[in-house]
Amino acid sequence: MKITDYIKRHKKKTIVLVVLLIFYAFCLPKDLFTKPTSTVITSYKGELLGALIADDGQWRFPHNDSVPEKFKTCLIQFEDEYFYKHPGFNPISIFKAFRQNLKAGKVKRGGSTITQQVIRLSRNNRDRTYFEKLKELVLATRLEFRASKEKIIAFWASNAPYGGNVVGLDAASWRYFNRKPSELSWSETATLAVLPNAPNLIYPGKNQDKLLAKRNRLLKKLLTKKVIDSLTYELSILEGLPQKAYAIPQIAPHLLQKINKEKKGEFVKTTINKKLQTQTNTIVKNHYNQLSKNGIYNISVLVLDVKTRQVLSYVGNAPTDNKHQKNVDVIDKPRSTGSILKPFLYAAMLDNGELLPNTLVADIPTNFGSYQPENFDKKYAGAISAKLALSRSLNVPTVRMLQSFGLEKFHHYLQKLQLKDIKKSAEYYGLTLALGGAESNLWDLCKSYAAMASTVNHYSENSSRYFTNEFSSPTLYADKSIDFGAKTSEKIIFDAASIYLTLESLKDVNRPNAEENWEFFDSSKQIAWKTGTSFGFRDAWAIGTTKDYVVGVWVGNADGEGRPGLVGVQTAGPILFDVFDKLPNSTWFEKPFDEMTKIEICNKSGYRATDICEEKTLEFVQNAGLKTKPCPYHISVNVDESETYQVNTSCENLENIKQKSWFVLPPLLEYYYKKQNPFYKPLPKFRNDCLGDVKNTMKFIYPTEKSTIFLPKNFNGKQNELVLKVAHSNNDAILYWYANNTFLGTTKELHSFAIQPKVGEYNFTVMDNFGNEIHQNISVKH
Repeated sequence: MKITDYIKRHKKKTIVLVVLLIFYAFCLPKDLFTKPTSTVITSYKGELLGALIADDGQWRFPHNDSVPEKFKTCLIQFEDEYFYKHPGFNPISIFKAFRQNLKAGKVKRGGSTITQQVIRLSRNNRDRTYFEKLKELVLATRLEFRASKEKIIAFWASNAPYGGNVVGLDAASWRYFNRKPSELSWSETATLAVLPNAPNLIYPGKNQDKLLAKRNRLLKKLLTKKVIDSLTYELSILEGLPQKAYAIPQIAPHLLQKINKEKKGEFVKTTINKKLQTQTNTIVKNHYNQLSKNGIYNISVLVLDVKTRQVLSYVGNAPTDNKHQKNVDVIDKPRSTGSILKPFLYAAMLDNGELLPNTLVADIPTNFGSYQPENFDKKYAGAISAKLALSRSLNVPTVRMLQSFGLEKFHHYLQKLQLKDIKKSAEYYGLTLALGGAESNLWDLCKSYAAMASTVNHYSENSSRYFTNEFSSPTLYADKSIDFGAKTSEKIIFDAASIYLTLESLKDVNRPNAEENWEFFDSSKQIAWKTGTSFGFRDAWAIGTTKDYVVGVWVGNADGEGRPGLVGVQTAGPILFDVFDKLPNSTWFEKPFDEMTKIEICNKSGYRATDICEEKTLEFVQNAGLKTKPCPYHISVNVDESETYQVNTSCENLENIKQKSWFVLPPLLEYYYKKQNPFYKPLPKFRNDCLGDVKNTMKFIYPTEKSTIFLPKNFNGKQNELVLKVAHSNNDAILYWYANNTFLGTTKELHSFAIQPKVGEYNFTVMDNFGNEIHQNISVKH
C-alpha cells in the first residue's frame, strides 16, 4: 500500500504521528545549559592564569569540548560501558534497575546512560520519578540525533557536580588537584570519574572511605580490562584522596577583571607568557615590600612584544591591601605624565627639521610670565646638546624647545598618537604639557613607544616602507593578530630617522650621575628608556624599548598621595631593568639610511657646520635636518699672535694679525656654560691701544623676563632681599644700576646687586661704562 493511500485512510493517526514527530523534533531546548559560567583566562599556551566565580556562586568553567582520553575511558567504564553502542538509553540496564528497585520497594539503582545523565543535569536534577525517567529517555534519544558521542561526553564533563560549589571537570581538576585534567594521574582521573556519583564524599570526615572504595573498584576494572598494567594499578591505589580544595590560580587578577568586562563567562586564551608574568609578579612584590616602607603602595607593569604588539605581561597593581586600592587596575588609569612625553617632543622637532641631536639648546633661568620651570637639581648648564638634555631629562631646555617649536604643533602630534587622556586644548595645558601638565596612562604610552620602535623595524625590513596602521593598539587575545595595514612610502607620524635618533638619544643606560637624580645601571643590554616624575612626587614612570620588547612601569599611590623619593629613576627604573633582565637580549635597531643624510656637523655647537667651524664631524642626520640653520655661534675674529687680545690695523701690523674662528655664546648662556666647561674660552677683549667698535653685550640673569616676584619674610621676621644679576661679555666692564631712574650703585666683575624693595612696580636699568644699557620690569609682592 502506498503511503498516500495510508494517509487518506488513517488521517487521524497520521495527524497524531506528525504532531508527535514535530514535538520530538523540537522537544530538546536549543541550549541545554544556560547557567552562568566562570570567566577563565589562560596563557597563550593554554596555562590557567585565573578565573572568576560564576554569578550564582559556582566554580563552573565554560563548556569545554576537549575532554582527555584518560577521563573518557574512566567515565565510560564506571558509568556507561556500552555508551558508544546504544541510541541514548540501554534497555538491559533499565530492565535490571527496574527489577532491582521493584524488589527493594524503592529506587536503589539507576539505569541511566551518560546521555540520560546529561539530560538530567540540564533539567537541574529533578525528582527521580518514572515519568521523569521517561522524559529523560525521550530527550536522550533526541540528543543522540543532534550531538556526537564526543559532544555528549563533553556536556557531561562540563556540567557534572563535584561537591560544594564545584561544577565540571575543569573546575574540579583545579580545585582538588591544582592542575588541568590532561595532567592528572590515573588515580586522580578515576577519582573525578566516580565523584559525581556521590559528590558529598569528597570532603574529609564524610565517609571518604566510600569514595576511596569506588575509585579503587574502577581502577581494578581498568586493570581487568587491560587499560592499565599491574604496576600502574598498584601505584594508583596507593595514592590518597585530596584533603582540601586549592584556590584557583590568580596569576593575572587585574587582567582577568579587564577581560571579564568584555567577555564575561567565557574561556579566553590571552597573549600572556605565564613564565614572564610569574617573574614580573615576583619582581613587583619584592619592590613593593621595600617601597611600602616609604608609604608607596601601588605599582603597575606592562610588557609588549614590539613585532606582534601582543601583551606578554600585565600587572595592574602591587599585592597591596584594600585600604590602598588593591583591586584598582592602574594600567589604564590617567596619571600625570611627568617627563615621559619629552621623547615625543624631541622626535617631533627632529621630524620637522628644527633640531639636530647635538644642537646646543639654552639651559638658563627662564620665565614665561609667572611660569618659571626648573631643572630637577635646580642647576643650569648654560647650553647643552638637545640629545643630552633629553637623556638627563632637563626641564628648562624642554620648555624652551616646546615654546620654540610651538605648543599647538606638539599638541597635534600627541593627538595623532591617540593618547586618549589628553582631551583638553593646547592652551589648557600650556608649556607644562611636556613636563607633566597633562595626564596619560601606561597602556597608551607603552603602545606609542612600541609603535615607534616598530616603525623603525618595519622600515628596515620592508624596503624603506611604512605601514598605515603602525600606531595601533596592542592586543590581549591570542586569537587576534594586529593588522598593520598597507605599505606606504609616506611616514605615519614621525619619520623612521627621527625615531631612530630619538631612540639613540635614550639608549645609554649609563646615564651621567647628576647628584642624587641619576643612578647607574648595567649597560650590557641596549635599551632606549625614559623616566618621569610628576609634580609633588605623585607619579614615577619608566618606559624602555628594545628592538623586540617594550616595558612600562608606573609607581605611586592610587589615591594620588605624593611621597619623598617617589622619583622615576629611583623607584620605577630598577623595576624596569629587573623585568628586562628576564627578557631575551635584542640587537639594536638598524639605521634607516634612506631617511638619513650624511652632513658636516660643528663639533662644538651641534649645528650644521659653516666654513668657519674649526672642528667638524660627518654624521648621519634625518633628511629634514637639512632645513636646520647653520652654526650661529662661530665668528671670525682678528687676534694678536698670542691670541690674547682682539686687534685691528689701528694697533697692529697686518702681518701680525691672525684671523681665527671663535666659539662665542650669548652672555647669559656663557655665564652658566663656562662654569660647566672649563675649556671654554670667552671672546678676547680688544687691546687697549686699538681703535674702533668694541662689541660689549650684557643680559639679565635674574630676573630674565617681566614677572611677579614674591619676597616672603625670613625666620627673623625681616623682609628677604631681591638679588639682581647681570652677565656681561667684558670682564672689565663697570655696571651702573638704577631702579625707577634712581641710582643704586655700581658693580665690577661679579655683577649682582641686592635690594629690599617695597611692594610695587619697578623698572630696573643697567648701564655699562661703554654706554650700553638694558632694562627689566617686575612687580614685587610680599
